[in-house]
Amino acid sequence: MTTKVKARKFRVRNTAGAVSEAEAAEIEAGEIGTEAETGSERRETANAGDAAGGAPDDPAAETPKSPAEEIDDIRKENLTGRQLRMARRVAQKQGLSPSSDYDAVRLLRAKGIDPFKRSNMLELVVSDETVDATQQKMLSALPAKVSEKSEVPALAVTSEAERAQQIMDMQRDIVRRRRRRAAMLGIRLLFFVLLPTFVAGYYYHSVATPMYSTHSEFIIQKAEQSGGGGIGGLFAGTGLANSQDSITVQGYLNSRDALLRLDQDEGFKAHFSDPEIDAIQRLAPDASNEDAYKVFRKHVKIGFDTTEGIIKMDVIAADPEVSARFSRQLIAYAEQQVDQLTARLRSDQMQGADEGRKEAEGKMFAAQQRIVELQEKLGVLNPESEIAAVMSQIATLEGDLLTERLNLRTTLDNAQPNQAKVNAAENKIEEIEKLIAEKRAELTESSTASGSLARITAEMMVAQSELETRQEMLFQAEAQYESARMEANRQVRYLSLAVSPLAPDEPSYPRVFENTVLAFLIFSGIYLMVSLTASILREQV
Repeated sequence: MTTKVKARKFRVRNTAGAVSEAEAAEIEAGEIGTEAETGSERRETANAGDAAGGAPDDPAAETPKSPAEEIDDIRKENLTGRQLRMARRVAQKQGLSPSSDYDAVRLLRAKGIDPFKRSNMLELVVSDETVDATQQKMLSALPAKVSEKSEVPALAVTSEAERAQQIMDMQRDIVRRRRRRAAMLGIRLLFFVLLPTFVAGYYYHSVATPMYSTHSEFIIQKAEQSGGGGIGGLFAGTGLANSQDSITVQGYLNSRDALLRLDQDEGFKAHFSDPEIDAIQRLAPDASNEDAYKVFRKHVKIGFDTTEGIIKMDVIAADPEVSARFSRQLIAYAEQQVDQLTARLRSDQMQGADEGRKEAEGKMFAAQQRIVELQEKLGVLNPESEIAAVMSQIATLEGDLLTERLNLRTTLDNAQPNQAKVNAAENKIEEIEKLIAEKRAELTESSTASGSLARITAEMMVAQSELETRQEMLFQAEAQYESARMEANRQVRYLSLAVSPLAPDEPSYPRVFENTVLAFLIFSGIYLMVSLTASILREQV
């Protein structure tokens, strides 16, 4: 047995031009035929070997094989994918209904047709109309259902032109849908974002009334505290030490009381009810206090800088002079409020100290009056001087008495003393002793008109001691009053202007560009949120 020589194939570009579909099919069929001949030779060689090697009386060789065994034998032939596809097409042309490519080979061989012959393959190259009719016939002849274990049948063959046309149609449809969606998106953005933004920009540019803002800054301070130590002493007398007072003043300037006073003094409602102001910013002539308060909070902006302790105020009005006047009036209200912050504390401190001082003065005067009454009643100006005078007299009399006694003793020492001198000396001594007794009696014994000097001295000492006590209490009351006055002076708050309110010469509001951009962002955000919500609801429903 000889084997045909098989030439090596190469892919060579056709420079003369593109070959026709029929010629390409013939070339493909030739290649498949060559492969089929090779496969047939391999199969014949295998059958010959089996016949030569097998026993003639082997019962297994004569037994017919089942379709599954035949398919397994076909699988062992190692047919290529192209051969299997061509075999299936030949089987469909013959009107067979194979369940797989290998089953197509089995059915064709059972029918006596070699699917790999060149003649059978060239018959497949027909016109497009014949191919379409044949395909329709074969599709109608195919079974409705295949077994689960069978292989998936081959897909219908589509030409490159049809595939390109289908892709082009899909691309055109996608482009058309995208254009329609882009157009709808543009329309929605136009109506829900751009048009409202244009209206807002037109209002801010051409309709809104120009507003003038007057800026001012002030700080609340109090007197310096002497001897302040620690960290608190570092901030004494600064705005940071009075942050609570500053916040209180800020709250008062934002209150309805400030609005009512400003309307009563400067006509706040009348100014913002002016017909020259646009309808959106204008206040109705019969507006309530709540409506006026909303406009007041919008046009009077007050802030407190906690880092520097400064209150910053911006007053907005339709006229620059009116804006400056409103600002100065609000600063005057703030000064009054600052004065009232510690007025109660200062008045209470001064009132208590003044009452104590007056009470001490009254009691001191009463003690002095008591001493005067005792002096008038007793007839003694100074008991101590009276006692000193009496004691001086007693001392003088005692000296005279001692002198007389010495003279009397000298006289009695004579041998013949003069009796007249002795009697005179004795009488004189008795008189002196009586005088001394009387003087001593004045010190201790009470008389009918007044008491004794001892009693008078005691009463005067008590009155003098009470007077000294009252004088000391009056001195302490005076010191306390002075301390309260100094503390009250330290509690005094005063408002210092850092930036005085001046009338502007150019309007501050409206800010056309900033407000228009802000309106665009707001409308875009609303549209985005509504679109996302609608998309989520659409997917959920």
